[in-house]
Amino acid sequence: MNAPGASRVGYGAALSSREFRALFAAQLISITGTSIAAVALTVIVFRRTGSPLLASLTFALGFLPSVLGGTLLSGIVDRLPPRRLVVGCALLATPFAAAMAWPSDPVWSLLVLLFGLGMLSSLAGGANASLVRSTVPHDAYVPARSLMRMAAQFAQIGGNAAGGVLLVLVTPRGALLLNAASFAIAALSVRFGVAEYPSGGMRGEGRLLGDSLRGARAVFALPELRRLMLVGWIVPMFSVAPEALAAPYVAARHGSTTLVGWWLVALPLGVIIGDVAGVRLLSARGQRRLVAPAAAAGFLPYLVFLLEPSIPLGLGLLVVSGACSFYALGLDGRVRDAAPPRLFPRTMALNYAGLMSFEGIGFALAGAIAQGVGPGRAIALAGACGLLATVVLLRADLRSVRRR
Repeated sequence: MNAPGASRVGYGAALSSREFRALFAAQLISITGTSIAAVALTVIVFRRTGSPLLASLTFALGFLPSVLGGTLLSGIVDRLPPRRLVVGCALLATPFAAAMAWPSDPVWSLLVLLFGLGMLSSLAGGANASLVRSTVPHDAYVPARSLMRMAAQFAQIGGNAAGGVLLVLVTPRGALLLNAASFAIAALSVRFGVAEYPSGGMRGEGRLLGDSLRGARAVFALPELRRLMLVGWIVPMFSVAPEALAAPYVAARHGSTTLVGWWLVALPLGVIIGDVAGVRLLSARGQRRLVAPAAAAGFLPYLVFLLEPSIPLGLGLLVVSGACSFYALGLDGRVRDAAPPRLFPRTMALNYAGLMSFEGIGFALAGAIAQGVGPGRAIALAGACGLLATVVLLRADLRSVRRR
């Protein structure tokens, strides 16, 4: 008989759940629509203002609402059943997205609507994670989370590519209407494909703001859970540097815009490869043991950018780095087990908010540092900082691996 956690559980265990398949489809559809809309909205804002700053702000506003929605309003995940919250946020997002396509909308109203969409997404993040846990067997939770992560990667790759093609075939406002339709379809998929489950969290009391802050304090009061969540935020914060600096790095080597596209695909491709290999080849116990070495190893290819490698070599380094992201498999399982059941919805709401917020900080830091030292050195510096942070946060895990 296999010891607990010693057997491998594949994607089939998660996909055998009809309810999870509905969640997976909703994730794929909504993120594809959002990626298409991001391309279209950036074009609209730049055409109307001529400002690169305002155009880039359309991406930054995808991160900022997560700080507010995932922290100050996180108590809502315990006040509403998770399916109702996910469906409600998607249905509210539909008119928000459709309103962006109104021809006479001023730029400030487009940015306000975008902020609202980000807020709705952050509110649904924790509830969506609760539904994933409820709709699959206990040992299929990590493969299910991996599939949701891969859906996001595929959707971003496909959505960015489709966005460019659609802007040739239809107007940017037509692409925005497709985004509105994607939210409506995702809402229908969850509403009719997933059963209603109770939130299972701590009972919300008093005003929403105070309740949300009390829940956040309860989550961060648990040392192991706090440490694991920090790992899940800080590692991605430094990992996004090559994506943030894709255009300047490629341009400095006289590469074409096509190569910028390939550059942006390299890391997500590596993530998909790493997740598939980790689920197929490693047991749950192996995934957890390798969290620290895999997270640290993912930053080693970044150090090579100090030597300003060629674009083909850089692409290979990014795929290798992305493949080390299978550390997230073991981290997902450890976060789930470290969070008491009554705090799990709050934990996932905060986890989503922290991830989005720290990635936004990572994009901003990479750009600011590259202004002074150049893109190659900025990527190498991000790798060194990420490696140091990983060693500090997971030093006990690394010592344990060395002993084994």
